[in-house]
Formats: sequence, structure tokens, C-alpha cells
Amino acid sequence: MKGRKSPRRGVWVIGLAFLILAMFLGALIFRKHERAATPPSIPAASQNAGLVTVTLFFASQSGDGLVREGREIDPCDELSVCFEEILEELINGPIGDLAPVLPLTGMFNSVRLDNVTARVDFAQELLDALPSGSNSELYAAYAVVNSICMNYPQVQQVVFTVDGKPLATLKGHLDTSSPITPDFSLEKGAAKPPAKKVKNEKK
Repeated sequence: MKGRKSPRRGVWVIGLAFLILAMFLGALIFRKHERAATPPSIPAASQNAGLVTVTLFFASQSGDGLVREGREIDPCDELSVCFEEILEELINGPIGDLAPVLPLTGMFNSVRLDNVTARVDFAQELLDALPSGSNSELYAAYAVVNSICMNYPQVQQVVFTVDGKPLATLKGHLDTSSPITPDFSLEKGAAKPPAKKVKNEKK
């Protein structure tokens, strides 16, 4: 006759199996939770990989307004560096069929953010090389202002100085003694504000 198995032994085997299975599942859940809590490491080089597209303003060939042009620049961490890249690209000139607004030999000393104001300090050489004429002066100033304020909305106005000193005007036409706010109505094809009507006074 074959011997009969003890019921207690069967219960003990089943309990041991459940215990091993529970430990295995617990280890899997712990590893999954640990991986979810720890973010994957990203190489420093890949965090700043790629280029940033910005909008620049240049003059139209016909000289009747500013025109947008997209440009790719390196990513930057500090706003002052970003502003400098914008200015450098404006000095480099347009890629497409547009007219430059700043002289290629132009230089600037610094650009920094002061609350909501970008302070652009030109070198005297840039002003000397800037073409004369009211339109050239107007487009040079607003190409800088519009380009900075368009790409960085936290900037609401721009102040121009030359070698650290206040600048009354670039070339004798546009008043730059006060902060300049962007004017996108200078863009070619933009809707112009309605002209103000002058009432005739009765004598």
C-alpha cells in the first residue's frame, strides 16, 4: 500500500510558495517605484542641444518699412547674452532680400536687462558708420527695439547709450533721450493708425 500524505505538509508547502511569490512581487514593485522616483540622467551637452529661432527686423529694399526675418541662434541661459546675439545678428545683416539696418562694422559695448528695460550701450564707431537720413535712423533704432521686445516679451522698452553716456539722438533725427517702446506699425504692410483730424477753429 502507498502511504498517505500528511495534510499539514501540503499546507506548509503551499504557504512557502505563496511567501516566495510575495517576496518576488514585492521586489519587482520596489524596483519599479525606485526607477520612477529617480529621473534619468541626461548628458549636459544634450540639454542645450539644438538652435533657437528668433525674429529679426530689417528694412525693406524699397525703404518703406521694416520686414521680419527668421534666424536661428545658439541657445542662451542669460538674457544679456541673448540680447547680444540679437544685436550681433542684426549687425551681420539680412540673409534674404532685405536691407541692413546697422553697419557691418558696427560695435556695441553691452546689453543688459534693468527690470523691464533693455539698456543697449553702443560704441561710438557704430554711430559714426550709421548712414545719415531720418529713415535710416528710424529703422536702425526700431529694428533693435522691435527685435528685442518681440523675442523677449518681458522687455517693454529699450534705452540707448553710447560708451556709457546718455544718447540724445542716433544721427540727429530720432529722439533717443527717453526709453523707446516697440512700434510694430513700422512693419511693411502693417495697419497704420488712423490720422488725427484737425478741427478748424472758428474765429
